[in-house]
Amino acid sequence: MSVLTKQPPGASTPAPATDGKPRIRPSRRKKQRSGYLFLLPWFLGMLFTVIPFFASLYLAFTDYNLFTEPNFVGLANFQAMFEDPRLLQSLKVTFIYTFVSVPISLAVALLVALVLNRGLQGLSIYRSVYYLPSLLGGSVAIVMLWRYIFGNDGIVNGFLGLFGIQGPAWVTDPQFSLSTLIVLNVWTFGSPMVIFLAGLRQVPGMYYEAASIDGASKWRQFRSITLPLISPIIFFNLIMQLIGSFQTFTQGYVMSGGTGGPADSTLFYNLYLYQKGFTEFEMGYASAMAWLLLMIIAIFTAINFIASKFWVFYDN
Repeated sequence: MSVLTKQPPGASTPAPATDGKPRIRPSRRKKQRSGYLFLLPWFLGMLFTVIPFFASLYLAFTDYNLFTEPNFVGLANFQAMFEDPRLLQSLKVTFIYTFVSVPISLAVALLVALVLNRGLQGLSIYRSVYYLPSLLGGSVAIVMLWRYIFGNDGIVNGFLGLFGIQGPAWVTDPQFSLSTLIVLNVWTFGSPMVIFLAGLRQVPGMYYEAASIDGASKWRQFRSITLPLISPIIFFNLIMQLIGSFQTFTQGYVMSGGTGGPADSTLFYNLYLYQKGFTEFEMGYASAMAWLLLMIIAIFTAINFIASKFWVFYDN
């Protein structure tokens, strides 16, 4: 006795085939072609990424100066990096910049998002004003403006002079030059702030109402409700800001005129990589540096993913 199964309305029955496999209808095949057509720009773009990716991996093991054929040298470039004092200095500058500016930037972004989440009038205006620096902070014009603000006769020293304080040479003093760039990075907190604000607006208000009835303070509500519920967003912003800070280039290049000065105090890793590849034409060495940077970012990203198991909470 056969059992007849009723198909749902609108379901299409595959055309029978002699080999026992259902044939794809012409309409479905047309949709597949359209999908591949829309994906074509992405596939073409991948060629401009995949080919240089593997080319740099090969060049990392060669002595290449852009003008002669690459000469295979094995691990010589990687061994030379550990004996290069300027490379170690660039790592030091990049690490200080990252591990100081990223936490401060995220804290400021979250604080501003909490203030804006209180229901201020003209929220869209405030959101746009705070987001604008994140679009312009990495531009050459803003860095040039930053040099003027922290110059010897700049706005900062002019303001300090009103109180009889002689400000230091912020840009040309190795003790303060990197600090000015850290302040610049903190100033561009708009992008994580907007993401934090979107996450805060998704937290159900009933949790705060129940906590208020139980007598929980605002700080306790923030610590026990807000932070756990937005921890995935904190984690996302942390990863994105961490990767972006390790790739900093424009700020150090413009502020120091491409030298990383004064006294290599703003010699970011990417800036030194640029100097080795396009100033000294040591493209093999620069390729090895690029792969070292990739490994550093991968390691810190993996550490954050492992640590996220202990502080990131997902609402299942």
